[in-house]
Amino acid sequence: MRPTLIFALLIISNTIIGQDWYRFPQNAQSKVVSFENPTGEPGKGGIENMTAKGHPAEVVKAGEQKILLDYKGAGTITRIWCTINERSPAMLRSIRIQFYWDGASKPAVDVPLGDFFGVGLGQKVKFQTTIFSDPEGRSFNCSIPMPFRKSAKIVFINEGKAAELLFYDIDLLKVDQQPQDMLYFHSYWSREIRGSLKKDFEILPKISGKGRFLGTNIGVIADSAYGDTWWGEGEVKMYIDGDSKFPTINGTGTEDYIGTGWGMGVFNHMNQGCLVADEQKKYYAFYRYHIPDAIYFHSGIRVDIQQIGGGMRDQVRTLLSKGVELEPVTVSGENHLFWKLYEMNPVPKVTDENFPNGWVNFYRLDDYSATAYFYLDKPSSDLPPLAAAEKRADRLK
Repeated sequence: MRPTLIFALLIISNTIIGQDWYRFPQNAQSKVVSFENPTGEPGKGGIENMTAKGHPAEVVKAGEQKILLDYKGAGTITRIWCTINERSPAMLRSIRIQFYWDGASKPAVDVPLGDFFGVGLGQKVKFQTTIFSDPEGRSFNCSIPMPFRKSAKIVFINEGKAAELLFYDIDLLKVDQQPQDMLYFHSYWSREIRGSLKKDFEILPKISGKGRFLGTNIGVIADSAYGDTWWGEGEVKMYIDGDSKFPTINGTGTEDYIGTGWGMGVFNHMNQGCLVADEQKKYYAFYRYHIPDAIYFHSGIRVDIQQIGGGMRDQVRTLLSKGVELEPVTVSGENHLFWKLYEMNPVPKVTDENFPNGWVNFYRLDDYSATAYFYLDKPSSDLPPLAAAEKRADRLK
């Protein structure tokens, strides 16, 4: 075997296996925090009921909260697993999970439980990605590394209408200190049931600081007023380090952003996919994680997605005749001719007799929600607070 090929195979092997698997870090200590060992301290697990499964779960009543982790010292959370008995879409949106780093008064993570663990719209789906998995549609797993310097606290809050039987464990690695260039993990959730025409939906509002955008999972409930026209022509835009009117990163379409094309069906890949594509309910839940293609920012970032869809010219004319709110932006005609309507003078109306026949892209309004994941050089941010449970869970089924 040629030396270059041997070298390439070694690189691939180390990438898959992980070079650090066979190294012993100095003074590291592994801990797993659960109801059976709430502190994770050595020799403190399984004390109840003479070690015979004494405390595997707890009931969290409606309106109650439970502190899952309250750890002092430096460390890194390496894995989180949990499951609950009531997993309806409304409950998965009504329960919120909060993460606090280094004694900050504001959480770095304050997100509905289901959305945080990778599935939009509170749907039950079996899947596996690089950072999340749900093996049988009944549990939640997260493997995002979450380092901290002084302390970590995780809180489970039941804002639903029923009690929950909660099982969980949190794996962490105790260390003496974190490296100087360490970043804190953050997550943000938002929803816009009906916005303003031509206004982009903010996946991640503008934040200041240095960090890395890890990606997002997005849920869309397409408005039935638009019939069977396509909703997903909107482009993802990332405004990085001082961008104002125009972004540095600009996609070409919603399905393009998650690596597919010409529409969106169900598929599950490690860093991109669509877990829900229900044409009858008009539910779509999809994701893109920037793990192999890192998105770094030095002073700030904002991430948007346009609310743009498309349909054939006569479909669009019919919608307008019914008073449906939309505004055409481009037309794709025969022989791949492409008309940019806003650059034409005067701007033609789709109802004009000589308006080009073809595929018309148009601004529209649908129900968008998204969870954004990112690292930041500080333990808290200025992002808006989480919306009330009623707004989070409204219309879900």
